[in-house]
Amino acid sequence: MSASRREPGAAVAGCAVAGGLALSAGGQTWATVTVTRTPPLPPVTETLTGSAVAPLVTAAGLLLLAAAVAVLAVRGGGRIAVGVLVALAGAALGWSALRVLVGGPDTATAGPGEQRAADLAAAWPVVVVVAAVVAGAAGLLVVVRGRRWPAMGRRYERGPGAGQAPAPERTRTDEDRALDAWRALDRGDDPTDDETGDGTPGEAPDPATDHGGRRG
Repeated sequence: MSASRREPGAAVAGCAVAGGLALSAGGQTWATVTVTRTPPLPPVTETLTGSAVAPLVTAAGLLLLAAAVAVLAVRGGGRIAVGVLVALAGAALGWSALRVLVGGPDTATAGPGEQRAADLAAAWPVVVVVAAVVAGAAGLLVVVRGRRWPAMGRRYERGPGAGQAPAPERTRTDEDRALDAWRALDRGDDPTDDETGDGTPGEAPDPATDHGGRRG
């Protein structure tokens, strides 16, 4: 397979995989927050999904899925712009995930007499980091190599009849010759003057021969 086909396929697959990973991780539980309240109130446990802890993850995932189609639908400068957006989406994913991994989830401010403790599920932010790397690579590939790729449906942009052999001439049948004879009679012409018995044009009679035959 040529590079002109492998590279677009790799870019589309990268955008789709990164977008799918981001959306999948964004819907999972990233942290469990336990709120300890003043006795005799019992503690309260809350779960925070990725979309709540890092809202950019879901938005970037949707953008990457749309870019998987746009990479082939546009060309030229438009495709380069798509590549830049893909790279920016990857950067947003990486920043969102690393912020949670390093600083923990951003929980709400505790009220009077409350204490909040967050238990982070680090696996899903790591998945988002992987998605960020894939998206960044796909975006860089589109920016650097995208101008050389054909647009979707480009191979079908040919003039009408291009590459088609001319249709063979249809053989005349007895029915065709009979119809031609009737049309000639309708015009007041003698059909025997134009065709021979085998349907080919007849030769005009030689006036000298014709007169000589009459004199004989």
